[in-house]
Amino acid sequence: MTARPIITAAITILLLSSGCHRSRDNQPVAVSVIGGAPGLADSNRGELPPADSVLIAATMQGLVRFDAAGQIEPGLSIRWAISDDGLFYTFRLDRIEGIDAELVARRLRAKISHKSKNPLKPLLGAIREIVAVTPEVVEIRLNAPRSNLLDLLAQPEMAILGAHGGTGPLKPGSSEGGMLVLAPAPEVDGDGEPVAQDPRRKVRLRGERSALAVARYAAGNTDLVLGGRYADIPILRAAAIRPRDVRLDPVSGLFGVAFNRRSGFLGAAENRRALAMAIDRARLIGAFGVPEWKEATAIVPSGTQELSQPIEPGWGNADLAVRRQAASGAVRLWRSNNPGQPPQLRMAMPDTPGARLLFAYLRADWMTIGVDVVHVGEHAEADLSLIDAVAPSQSATWYLRRFSCDRYAVCSQAADVALESARTALDPVERAARIAEADLRLTEIVPFIPIAQPLRWSLVAQRVTGFQANIRGVHPLNHLLDSQN
Repeated sequence: MTARPIITAAITILLLSSGCHRSRDNQPVAVSVIGGAPGLADSNRGELPPADSVLIAATMQGLVRFDAAGQIEPGLSIRWAISDDGLFYTFRLDRIEGIDAELVARRLRAKISHKSKNPLKPLLGAIREIVAVTPEVVEIRLNAPRSNLLDLLAQPEMAILGAHGGTGPLKPGSSEGGMLVLAPAPEVDGDGEPVAQDPRRKVRLRGERSALAVARYAAGNTDLVLGGRYADIPILRAAAIRPRDVRLDPVSGLFGVAFNRRSGFLGAAENRRALAMAIDRARLIGAFGVPEWKEATAIVPSGTQELSQPIEPGWGNADLAVRRQAASGAVRLWRSNNPGQPPQLRMAMPDTPGARLLFAYLRADWMTIGVDVVHVGEHAEADLSLIDAVAPSQSATWYLRRFSCDRYAVCSQAADVALESARTALDPVERAARIAEADLRLTEIVPFIPIAQPLRWSLVAQRVTGFQANIRGVHPLNHLLDSQN
């Protein structure tokens, strides 16, 4: 069964069971996040699932946090100062029960400790120490300046668990109809009596698979759907949602093919380069019907900090036919040197309509140069897999460190050395030069096949007036109705 009959049937069931209506303006905002049920996962153990990230951002704060536009706003700290040399960040904490400077410093140190698997840890290597100066003041001391530090501290992965649980801005409450209810902290009046909460400030949150989330929205039973990716685009198109309700975030990051091993056909850079050259990116992206989706051929996109001119591969501006001719030559050479071993690769992909579409176009492109690829399950052993990740800041080092030798099969020791030199460089010019060197070294060995920038979309009902598309792709639940305040 194709995506369209599935989504149509799901919408029909929801319409018949509950009627087509949005939440009334005086009711809590109903939010669906594509993915599993939301929970409070420990970011020090690895990547946060989408629904967990949304829940953690809503119920636990870092020293700073993001507002609706993806800009920095106060979190646990009410104000902060940065020294003239950029080496000292001093934060004065707000008065929140269960929070003091020693606890915050201890929690932050754990996030960058040797045992931590926090995904932001590789980007925080410039931190020398984190200390509690007074019970209300935390200071982060750096070995070298980092202009993107606040962007990293605002991420859900850097949220702080207080001595008594979550630190807000919202508090989890009861479950209603399979949805977790979140609300601002209770307030009291001058006599100490509780103030009745405005139900519009509450959020009902659930996590669910994309087909059900989109169907529920189409049926009028959800006000906001978050977490949309390329994998869900065929479902979105089949549902015929009004264009004005679909919001795209102009995010940057990595979207493309990762190499899981450096042996056999994939052991040579020219073969990895042949795979990259053979892809008709315009045709592939066009198949998804999202005109705003931007293709990519370089590891680091333009516009990042500290790397004014990222390296483009030498074939980047060549005609597709010319590229494929060169790629075919590389494949023929490998075949002649390895008789009886046709290059057949295994690619791990999720079982979603968008992933199947993506795989079909990649396979067709690679067949034109004599390379076959077979689809295997998302967690199966494979030669190739997909990276689909939004950059947490505008720093070029996030892209390059993704392919360091302690994390990735195809890497460059020279690039690692350059990045380590950049980490401790006090001179911005020297740091930029070392980052540019790492970019060049990695481009030479082809550790990754860029296809496009990541695609992130949401479905937004008219009552969700505080929603703003932004370069971070973040949408804090406490800001959903901001313009109605």
